[in-house]
Amino acid sequence: LKVTRLDRLGRSLLHLVTLGADLTERQIGLHVVEQGIDTATAEGRAMFGMLSVLAEYQRELIVANTHDGLAAARARGRTGGRRPRLTSDQAALAQRLYDTGEHTVAQIAAMFGVPRSTVYGHLDKASIGKRPATTGSGMNGQV
Repeated sequence: LKVTRLDRLGRSLLHLVTLGADLTERQIGLHVVEQGIDTATAEGRAMFGMLSVLAEYQRELIVANTHDGLAAARARGRTGGRRPRLTSDQAALAQRLYDTGEHTVAQIAAMFGVPRSTVYGHLDKASIGKRPATTGSGMNGQV
């Protein structure tokens, strides 16, 4: 079996060790081109084991650094994801307009120049579908 790099072969140390044992049991050699590993030799088998451990260690460091970076960003007040399309004042106004039952979600969305899904995303989930019926609009209270 020929691969370019050891990290392309497996995602965890356990997987690499299990795969290495399986290949050995089936008398299949492993040749890792970029790292010069050939399990047909004792040196190649030893190198395979050492690089497997180092690859797992590197993966764990990356995960730990990512978690540390996210925690530091949260401590600075940064949050992930997109910024809201409506400001808190606009969202509050949209909620009031929705609660009165005088405007449809489509009308509210048009006022702010956003899709209806954005308005729904900013509405209080408990209020959706529980507003007074619209009068005189011909929509029978439907959004």
